[in-house]
Amino acid sequence: MFDVDKIREDFPILKQKVRGKQNLVYFDNAATTQKPLSVINSIVDYYTEINSNVHRGVHYLSGLATDEFEKSRQKVKEFINAQSTQEIIFTRGTTESINLVANAFSKTFLSKNDQVIITEMEHHSNIVPWQIARDEFGFTLKYVSFDEKGVLNQEELFSMINENTKLVALTHISNTLGTINPIKEIIDFCHKKNVKVLIDGAQGIAHTQVDVQKLDCDFYCFSGHKIYAPMGVGVMYGKKELLENMAVYQGGGEMIKEVTMEKTTFNELPYKYEAGTPSVADVIGLKYALDYVDKIGMKDIISYEDYLMEYTTEQLQKIKDIRIIGQSKEKSSCISFLLGNIHHLDVGTLLDMQGIAIRTGHHCAEPVMQHFHIEGTDRVSFSFYNTKQEVDIFIKGLLKAQSMLM
Repeated sequence: MFDVDKIREDFPILKQKVRGKQNLVYFDNAATTQKPLSVINSIVDYYTEINSNVHRGVHYLSGLATDEFEKSRQKVKEFINAQSTQEIIFTRGTTESINLVANAFSKTFLSKNDQVIITEMEHHSNIVPWQIARDEFGFTLKYVSFDEKGVLNQEELFSMINENTKLVALTHISNTLGTINPIKEIIDFCHKKNVKVLIDGAQGIAHTQVDVQKLDCDFYCFSGHKIYAPMGVGVMYGKKELLENMAVYQGGGEMIKEVTMEKTTFNELPYKYEAGTPSVADVIGLKYALDYVDKIGMKDIISYEDYLMEYTTEQLQKIKDIRIIGQSKEKSSCISFLLGNIHHLDVGTLLDMQGIAIRTGHHCAEPVMQHFHIEGTDRVSFSFYNTKQEVDIFIKGLLKAQSMLM
């Protein structure tokens, strides 16, 4: 499909040894991905050659920085097939993107008689902002359940929607269960009922082909660092007509047209939602990350990562007392599991001693853990720079941990 060894040469961190001994095996990609040299170099180049604030300067460096900044916006538009760059709002990440919508949408469109629906498989970033907004604006917040395999109860969701429902917010891919939700079907149903839909694309952006016009979602939120870009940059895509009518989120520089002591006139999109100095280098780095993904090809990425996940699942199922949390047929990017009665932190610690980086805990999805009556899980999550050989090292390390702890 593609040359994994050649790809790994672009990621210098993968060459390091853990504690000076073991080769790093990095299976924590759902938390954050590693960065290719093109992204790293773009940050160095920005600070050594064009460091300046954007949009408001007339001097040479500001012009260069602004050009590169807006090239990134254009790249994001093309990558997710938005209709306009005005629909691409730069934020600090998925969390800020969802907070923006929860605050501005609620302030504009919601009252105490209205209803918002989310699911029990959401990351905290798509739960807490809606609870805060509920408490402030008085609307009803309802939750859709999922079954023991981690499949969303779609019929329950549809039955919850009524004339008071204004928005459904759900994850594209669960960061804990790996479930790929049928978001197109859900969006189409919701729109027939005049209900808006927000998609948390934190995991979806790196593991599926996202076309927001084809999906017809009203909002799609994601973080750069989940798709090989720097930390500190994210995107909130929103349909232009919605963003134009929604209230502002933060006040300050850039998001204004005119300020007097009596009133403020707000800027046009997308700047209306980009108050203050942005993280310019990180935004520019996002363009280089998306360019890198395009160079490899999302189709090949999906195919290869699915192969790794299927192979890992097969190997895990051979281990006695393994329990995989999340077994939807439509699944991507990660596997959560428990090893007998061994505490997940103990497994993660012993794997770390062998140079294998996985994630342990509730993964910022405590309602998922409550559903299964557990405290947390161990989780492995994949990228196109991971290899079958690394999976074998992980399985060997897991068996060693099992022999020590059981």
